[in-house]
Amino acid sequence: MRGGTVAWDRFGDGPPVVLVHGTPSWSFLWRGVVPLLARSFTVYVLDLLGYGASLLGPPNDMSISAQGRMLGELLEQWNLAAPGLVGHDIGGATVLRAHLLEGRPAGGIVLLDAVALNPWNTRTTRHMRAHLDAYRSMPPHLYEEIVKAHLRTAVYRPLDAETLDAYLRPWRGEDGQAAYFRKIEQWTEEDVGAIESLLPTLRPRVRILWGEDDRWLDRDVARRLQNLIPDAEFRLVPSAGHFAPEDNPDAVAREIGAFFGAEN
Repeated sequence: MRGGTVAWDRFGDGPPVVLVHGTPSWSFLWRGVVPLLARSFTVYVLDLLGYGASLLGPPNDMSISAQGRMLGELLEQWNLAAPGLVGHDIGGATVLRAHLLEGRPAGGIVLLDAVALNPWNTRTTRHMRAHLDAYRSMPPHLYEEIVKAHLRTAVYRPLDAETLDAYLRPWRGEDGQAAYFRKIEQWTEEDVGAIESLLPTLRPRVRILWGEDDRWLDRDVARRLQNLIPDAEFRLVPSAGHFAPEDNPDAVAREIGAFFGAEN
C-alpha cells in the first residue's frame, strides 16, 4: 500500500464480505463475528493504517481519507469485483469513501454504529483534540488509564481485564501513545463531509445497524442516515453499545449474514 503495510486475513468460503473496524479498535473487534459469517462467506478482515498490526509509511497519514484510499487499493489487490462492505465507526466512513470517492463497487453496504455525518467525535475525543500537547506528554500510566476509561464507555457489558488489555495493546508504549493522538489530530470534518453530501446518491443496498445502548453515537444519527440514504434499512442491535460486535457478536453476524443472503 502507498500509505504503509496492511495486516489482513481471510476466512471461510463463499461470496466476499469485508469487515472494516473503527477507532480506537482493531480487527480484534470482529473475533466473535468472523466464525459465524465464515460459514457462508469468504470474510476479509484488516487493520486500518496505524492500527493493530498495520504499519504506517511516510507521511504517517492516519486520516479517514487515507484509510479510504488504502481500502480502495486493497479491494483492487484482492480482485474483489463487488464485495459486501461492512464498516464500524470510522470504518463506515472508510467504506463509503472507498465506494463513493475511490470508485470501488460494492454488492451492498452495512453501516454499523458508523461515522458518516458531522459532528461525530465524542466529548472525550473533543477534549483530547483541544489539548493534544498535554495528552501527548502525559505519563504513560495516566494516559493508559484515560484510554481504558474511554473504552469502557464503548460497551454495554463490562470488559474483562484480558479483553480491555487487548484493545489497549496497540496503543501502548511511546509509539502507541503518539499514534493514538496522531489519528485524532488528523481527523477532519472535510473527510466526513465529502461523503455526507453524496449519501443520497448511494445505489447499493444499505443496512444501518446500531447498538441499542450506543453512548458514543446516538441512534438519532442512524435515523438521519436512514433519511439521507435511499431505501436504507435500520435495525437496532439489542444489548449492545457502540462496540456492538464486542457486546453481541451473534446478533451482528446474523444481521450481516441475512443482509448479504446467507441461508438460515
